[in-house]
Formats: sequence, structure tokens, C-alpha cells
Amino acid sequence: MAELAKEYWEERLSNDPLMATALGDRRFDARLPDISREGRARIKKQYEAVLRECEAIPEGGLKGKEGLTRTALLVDSGSMLSYYSCDLEEWVVDPLQGFQVELMNLESYQPVRSVEEGKAMVERWRAIRPYIDQQIANLRAGASAGRVAVRAAVEKVIDELEDLLKKPDSEWPLLRPLAAERRDWARSEVEAFHEGLKAAVREAARPGFGLYLELLRKEILPAARPQEKPGIMHIPGGAEAYAKLIRVHTSLDISPEELHGTGLKEVARINRETEELGEKVFGVRDRKEVLNRLRTDTSLYFADRDEVAAKAEAALAKANAAVSEWFGRLPKTPCEVVRMEEHEEKHSTIAYYRPPAADGSRAGRYYINTSAPETRPRYEAEALAYHESVPGHHLQIAIAQELEGIPEFRKNSGVTAFVEGWGLYAERLADEMKLYTSDLDRIGILSYDSWRACRLVVDTGMHAMGWTRDQAIEYMVQNSALAKNNIVNEVDRYITWPGQALAYKTGQLEMIRLRHEAEARLGEGFDARKFHDALLGDGAVPLVALRQALTSYS
Repeated sequence: MAELAKEYWEERLSNDPLMATALGDRRFDARLPDISREGRARIKKQYEAVLRECEAIPEGGLKGKEGLTRTALLVDSGSMLSYYSCDLEEWVVDPLQGFQVELMNLESYQPVRSVEEGKAMVERWRAIRPYIDQQIANLRAGASAGRVAVRAAVEKVIDELEDLLKKPDSEWPLLRPLAAERRDWARSEVEAFHEGLKAAVREAARPGFGLYLELLRKEILPAARPQEKPGIMHIPGGAEAYAKLIRVHTSLDISPEELHGTGLKEVARINRETEELGEKVFGVRDRKEVLNRLRTDTSLYFADRDEVAAKAEAALAKANAAVSEWFGRLPKTPCEVVRMEEHEEKHSTIAYYRPPAADGSRAGRYYINTSAPETRPRYEAEALAYHESVPGHHLQIAIAQELEGIPEFRKNSGVTAFVEGWGLYAERLADEMKLYTSDLDRIGILSYDSWRACRLVVDTGMHAMGWTRDQAIEYMVQNSALAKNNIVNEVDRYITWPGQALAYKTGQLEMIRLRHEAEARLGEGFDARKFHDALLGDGAVPLVALRQALTSYS
């Protein structure tokens, strides 16, 4: 079991060299992923082999945590196989995390500390052109089979590429490493690195991005799906792919209809809570009026970018001061607030988290979008911080990386529903920790909880029930306090990443269910610190194995 888990993780890192670099494994720094049809077929065979070998290991002969490792490996390798079988590379055009964003972010987590690392960076930058050529071939193959992205996504990526290509090479993040002093290098080594990096951008990256822009303008945009058909159900084989993606992100065999129904129930429940708290804060119980005030009162929004970042930093500091009362195990690696950069903030979500390097050389990072601060509510800032940093993603992911006695894949990988379910669970846990400043900030809890419940409704609505993009946007306007610009970006995200949005509520509800069971069973003997340590003590396990992982807490 241990050997198979090790082999599997090596294959994951080799197949995703960007993930390896982000985790601090620098062996693959010179490469980009192979996303060609042949490359993806090879990777699928690898995961098929792992799955067969794992199934062949008799569960009865495993000891201790090996049974949990077997379950996690079956789910993880099966999820990777399902993901690759969907061939998303052949139609997805992604304005949030597409390669036009991800490649520009590379330098932020690929530091150059030696001549060899410098050579690897030059080689990777040169690999951008063939990597884009593969992407172009993929999209052409998809288009020829009637599989294309939605128009809004294509337009946003065209906008991003136009902004990028207007800038001289010297302003591209890819050349930012040239600014660092390298006093321990020979002059010839510095010159070779500088010239190599500039030539790679000039001869490989810029022409590649130019060709990609031309493809989107001339071939993909004219064929793009209209806004009235945003769901994967409108793509050949889309219904089957969506069923696979639901399992990839939730680890459960659950139908779109069941998820949709759960979302409707949760939205109704949270709406009642919003009405009660709205009456307390505003003296108004009518939900539409509460939402109207939250959206139109300019005093409830930030005035400038610095305020957005400062609020995030203050919330993180407050959480760090209180967290030891609720968790026995804390990560050694700290978390820091980082502002999104110009090349990604325009079409990005409000925030995201990037894990630390596994070797501790880089902190966990809570990336905050500070653009258009006048559209970013103050009352949601604390809930956002507690989701993305502490006690949310940073606590869970950094603890997992530092666990001992479990395979590496369980430290650094995991089911979306656990990771995002924990983040959503943490938003309400922060209220128990008395981290929210006021009742107005608590409205942020309800706004975000409703937002995630809405995801169950609109993701399944668009991808399985024929909802239009405008229908999804309007549903979220009526049932969450999110600003309209954030809702539009969110809906476009669900269109681009089918099934991912289902993970949050699914995971949160299972964690709440298991906690309530433990509280009922143990009564006054329930210890939140021990429960949370048990919940996070095995990494991001599949929901189907979460009860098994909690057997250490009784």
C-alpha cells in the first residue's frame, strides 16, 4: 500500500510540474504539463493502472491507517481518471485560472536561488510556446466535435490577452526575476540568465499568446455557445461528464436533482436567518429590503484598495490570536495576505488561497482582490478572511502538509468537498470563536452561506437543467447579498468549472452532521479542540471516509 501510494504521488507530480513547483518540489521546474491528446491518454493509463493495483489489495490485510489510505487512493486516482476522461482541455476557455493567468503567476512561486534554477526557468519559459500550441490544437479538436466554450468566457480571455500583449516585455511578470541581485553568480552566468529569459519571452511566450488570441478571435468566438446555453449539458457527452465531475468534487454518487433540492432547502433556511438578523441590524425584516440596503448603502463598502487589504490582515491577526483555544494541533507555517496582481484581478474571484511550499520555504498565501474597492462590502470581509486563511484553508492545508506517518498524496491532495467544506465550516466556527466584530459582520456569514447554497442550485441548474446564464445571475441576485459584479464573475466561474461549486455546501453539511452526532453522543464530554484535531488529522479525506477518519474521536 505504501509503495503504491508513493508511486501514485510521483506520477501526480511528474504529470503536473506546476503543482510540484508550487509545493516546493523543484525537480520539474523546467517543464510544463503535457496536455496533448497523446499526453492525456498516457496519463489516463497510469491512473488506470494505479486504480487496478489498489483494488487488488485486500482490505482485510491492512493495518491501522492503511485502510484509510486505500480508500483515499481509490477515490483520488479514480477522480483523476474521471477528470481526464472529461477532456475539458478541448473546450474550456478559463478567464480565472487559465494559462494566460497561471503562467504569469509562475514567477511568484518559482524563486531562482541558483544557476541551475535559473536555467530551469529559462527552459520552462521557452516551453510556453509548445504548451500553447497544444492548447490551440485541443481547442480546435473540441470545436470540430461541436464542443466549445461559452461566449462570455471567451470574451473575457480575449480581454486579458489584449491587455497583456499591449504591454512591453519588460512589464510582464515573467521577466520580474531579472530585478533580483545575484551577487554569488559569475557575471557571465547572470548575463546568460538575463538574455535567456528575455529571449524566451520574446521568441516563445509572446508569439504563443499572440497565436492564442488570434485563435480565440477568429475561430472560437464565432463558434462559442450563446449565454442561453452555458451548461455542460449542451456539449456532446456533457451529461455523462457532469456526473463524473460531481463525483470528482464531492466524492459521492449523488444526482444533480438531489443536490439542487438540497440547495433550495438551504437557501430557504438561510433566507429566514437573514430576515431575523436584518431586523436586528437595520430594523427591517423584509429580505428584499435588507438585500437592497446591503447593496446600495455606500458606507458599507470599502473606499480604497488599502482598506480592503488592511481588513484582511486585521481579521487574520485576530484569528491567529484566538485559534489555540479551538485547535490542539496548529501549523508551523504562517499565513500571509497578498494582493492579487493587475493581470488577474479584473476577471478573478474575490479571493483565493495558495498553499505553502511543503518544505516551509514559502508561507501560505491568502490572495485578496482589491480592485474596484467600492464594490467590495466591508460586512463580508471577515467571513472571507476566516474562510481563506485561519481557521479556514490555511489551517487545514498547512496542518495536512505537516502530518507524519501518512503518504505524501494524503498530505498534499484531497477531495474538493473536504477542502472547501472545511472553509465554509470555518466561517461559522469563527462566530463560535467570537471573531466577528459586529452583527453587521455576522450578516457576512449568512451572505456567504447563502452564496454557497445558491451554488448548488445554479450549478446544477445550468449544467443539468437547462438554466441560462442570466437565470443563474438573477437567482443569486435575489437570494444572496453579493454585489452584482461578483455574482457575474461567480456564475462565469461555475460555467467554466462544472461541478466544483457543489463541493462547498456538500462538505460543510457532512462536517456539521458529524459534529452534531458527536455532541449528542458525548454530551458535556464533547471537546471541540479534540474534534477539530481528529477532523483535520488525516488530511483531506473523501467524504465517504470521513466517519472512518473520526473514529479516533469518541
